[in-house]
Amino acid sequence: MTRPGRLRAVATAVAVTLLLTAGCTAGGDDPPPAATPSTTAAPEATSTVGGVSNPFGAHWDWSRYQQFGPYLRRLAGSATYEEISWCEIERTSGQADWAGLDEIASRSRELGITLHLKIRTGVCWATGGTARYTRGAAKKTESAMPTDLGAYQRFVRSVVQRYGPYGVREYAIENEVNAPSYWAGSPEEYARLVRAAAETIRATDPKALVVDSGISSVAYGMGVADRLVRAGRMPEAIAAYQAYFQRRVGTRGQQIPAVTGEAQLRRALGTETNSRSLRFLAVTESLLTDRTVDVRQVHFYEHFSGVAPLLDYLRATTPPGMPIQAWEVGQFWRDGDGDPASRAAEMVKTVTLLVAGGIGEVSWLPLAYNPNNAAGSEVRYGLLEPDGAERDAGRMLAALADAARDATVTPLPAPVAGRLHGVAFVRGGSSTLVLWSASKTPVTVPATPGGRTGVVGSPLGAAGDGTTVTDVPVLLRADQPVDRILATVR
Repeated sequence: MTRPGRLRAVATAVAVTLLLTAGCTAGGDDPPPAATPSTTAAPEATSTVGGVSNPFGAHWDWSRYQQFGPYLRRLAGSATYEEISWCEIERTSGQADWAGLDEIASRSRELGITLHLKIRTGVCWATGGTARYTRGAAKKTESAMPTDLGAYQRFVRSVVQRYGPYGVREYAIENEVNAPSYWAGSPEEYARLVRAAAETIRATDPKALVVDSGISSVAYGMGVADRLVRAGRMPEAIAAYQAYFQRRVGTRGQQIPAVTGEAQLRRALGTETNSRSLRFLAVTESLLTDRTVDVRQVHFYEHFSGVAPLLDYLRATTPPGMPIQAWEVGQFWRDGDGDPASRAAEMVKTVTLLVAGGIGEVSWLPLAYNPNNAAGSEVRYGLLEPDGAERDAGRMLAALADAARDATVTPLPAPVAGRLHGVAFVRGGSSTLVLWSASKTPVTVPATPGGRTGVVGSPLGAAGDGTTVTDVPVLLRADQPVDRILATVR
């Protein structure tokens, strides 16, 4: 569901607001020298995956960096990604233009935000054929299988050589290949492409990690339901489908129909589009299983009640110990009528549940609403206004980033799981809990010496009389272990 940055436009737009770092050149394959570290660099990383010390990040349009820069510094320690296309960077064989991506890599590092790259082919001289799908003013196309895998591997090698010095360590191969508008080939061709790219990436940088394409949010929902159907758990499959797709029914014609029974669910899973998605999901999981891929990439744009079935699916289908990252998380709600406070609270619940469930990185998309988007309305909810002003959601995500940075993510203790939802971040002797009631009944967390509490994103005050937790997420901070803080919840 991405809206990839237009690298040529970025090169011009960013240059207006940035001083170019030494060594950012417009041609050649040699990596530029490392830039002088910025005073806004991220804290020392505690994560072993990509140097990320804060799981809460965002994805943004670099052409609007001037408006977004002040907020992005509040997300230091997080990760983001940029999507690149071989056909765009090397419009003519042998003539690469790296200028726009050099600036993105340099500025990401200065922000203290780790950059990941999605490497796509596009459709051009390198693949042959004619594009069937064109998107946006930049005329982005689907990707196709390269006619020369050796040439493709040379391009991949040049990307890794150039951007490793910027701190790039994760490379995803393509984007949402289950969608014909992103990938024109077969599942088998995609697997072949990933294996070729993975071989090159590891040979070029042994510390680099290979990431799958990130199957779409809708396709993951179909996978959740399909797995339960195949296991003979039909009532659970129907319930999971209904929870996951509660805002999607009818938004894509008959691809996401209303489902109330077994026959309807089987018909939904059997459409041409959804069958394709399940095939690409299966080949992606085969690449995870044989360790061609090092990191699983998840996209999720649904109501937060869909997180639980998604996590159950991921636990069952991901090899033990493999990192899972959510490079695209958002709130798809066509003609959404929620007020800013409720939409912000929902954002907190979504990203918190994902992190509590073991997802190592969560990037909200989009950072800001673009009023000039093709849909003509805010189908996906932004953290910021178009001019960069913070919404409630933006303040809340920044507060979560402050709580989580350099901290250990700790799920809530089992004894309170039926009464409270949320997560804890433990740093030194201090615990910061994000909490909301698991039901409509308020829950009281008794006072803890020195405890401070408040709605996420608001100033914290003394919690002398304890904290009443409703369905609005709150932060509770105290210099106590999590178990002790929640020991006498009532």
